[in-house]
Amino acid sequence: MCSWSTKKQNIVALSSAEAEYVAASRAVSQAVWLRRIIEDLGEKQEGPTIVYCDSRSAIAISENPVSHERTKHIAIKYHYIREAIEHEEVKMEFCRSEQQLANIFTKALPREKFIHKRELIGVTRK
Repeated sequence: MCSWSTKKQNIVALSSAEAEYVAASRAVSQAVWLRRIIEDLGEKQEGPTIVYCDSRSAIAISENPVSHERTKHIAIKYHYIREAIEHEEVKMEFCRSEQQLANIFTKALPREKFIHKRELIGVTRK
């Protein structure tokens, strides 16, 4: 299952890791919501949903339940990601930025990379 969206964050992130963490938290929230809908339809997903992130720092923040000096200012609602990992509803995995297909929607890419990613998502030009 994959889901893409882009949304302007309504907070000011103090680092790129924090911005990625907030975005990952929203993705995790959506993944858990979709898992529950599927379960309500009578299908239970075995194992956690994999959430790919291109920030090792954001993954480290999400997997470490100890509150650090650098992350204590992040709103509690974004720490939902830690609970979802603890309950094995999701698992965070690193994915290099070059492999992120969603970058076609969120970043200015050189023509060659744009065409390659466009083909990977199944969009062809006539």
